[in-house]
Amino acid sequence: MTTFDERENAFENKFAHDAQMQFKAEARRNKLLGLWAAGLMGKSGDEADAYAKEVIKADFEEAGDEDVYRKVSGDLGDLADEATVRAKMAELMAEAKAQLMKEI
Repeated sequence: MTTFDERENAFENKFAHDAQMQFKAEARRNKLLGLWAAGLMGKSGDEADAYAKEVIKADFEEAGDEDVYRKVSGDLGDLADEATVRAKMAELMAEAKAQLMKEI
């Protein structure tokens, strides 16, 4: 195997690892967002966990974060405005990445 082949494999492995970590971070963020939204709606315990799972599943509807935003925003109604939900999504993404880095 040539040095070029080794570098190519290394880049492919890094890309795959980064994609996997991004997927895990988004799923973790969605769970945290679901738990936050459940709290605003007065849900707790198993009911909050079930709602968080619904939010995670909502992310599989289309690429990007809009499907998650629509799900949470629609369910929250007047409990949180667009800016609040989007800010919480950004905040929780940073928290999810930090949690994953601690687990490595």
